[in-house]
Amino acid sequence: MRSRPGCCVKRRAACWQAGLSSLLSSLSSAALWNGHTEGAQLGPDAVAQTAVVRGPARCILLGERPALHCLARASGIATRCSQLQSIAREAGWHGHVAGTRKTTPGFRLVEKYAMLVGGLSMHRQDLSGMVMLKDNHIWASGSITQAVRDARSVCGFSSKIEVECGSREEGSEAATAGADIVMLDNFKPQELHAAAQLLKEEFPFVLIEASGGVTSDSLPQYFSPHVDIISLGCITQGCPVVDFSLKVQKPVAFPIIFQLK
Repeated sequence: MRSRPGCCVKRRAACWQAGLSSLLSSLSSAALWNGHTEGAQLGPDAVAQTAVVRGPARCILLGERPALHCLARASGIATRCSQLQSIAREAGWHGHVAGTRKTTPGFRLVEKYAMLVGGLSMHRQDLSGMVMLKDNHIWASGSITQAVRDARSVCGFSSKIEVECGSREEGSEAATAGADIVMLDNFKPQELHAAAQLLKEEFPFVLIEASGGVTSDSLPQYFSPHVDIISLGCITQGCPVVDFSLKVQKPVAFPIIFQLK
């Protein structure tokens, strides 16, 4: 019987590593990881060994593609999150930079996990984590006040309610109705700062979130002492992946050795 082969994991770009647990799951529980830990910052080497995986050849080859998908996607998101977190901290802003609900269908758990590895807030895991009332909910209910009342009657006191608002007046109505978080959506930076300040003065315990059209480049323009959360869809939409690959080294004898680059 053949020995358990070893696989050399390599990547071609600097990154923050995430998705290690998915890699191991794909390669079977018998696989062993010997290398960088989850969340490690990997340097700028053009091609560098990341780790060695050992396990049954059949399991490694069967799990190669899903393992690479998870590792590449999660590491790409974690890397972008780390960059965004650095921008916020270097600017002296101590609010929460967060992801959004705009995740890849069927891949949300991996992407949300990668946000945490990269140091950001995942916002909410799913609809059960927090009630979010957007324009369609409000239109269906007739008003912001009625939408908040309807939501509160269902979710009770233990769940938070967030309301998407397109103006300061809507934000004031949402906070008055009992919303815990007011999302100021698609505001220009200067408009955001003015609206957030007025809302905080009127409702000091309500959290203010800025969202809509925020990018890595424009993020600093949204920093404000009156804004508690800034969420960005670009964390998961259009985020570049990290290049990992699996290669087989020609063995001179057993065990067979694989290289993951």
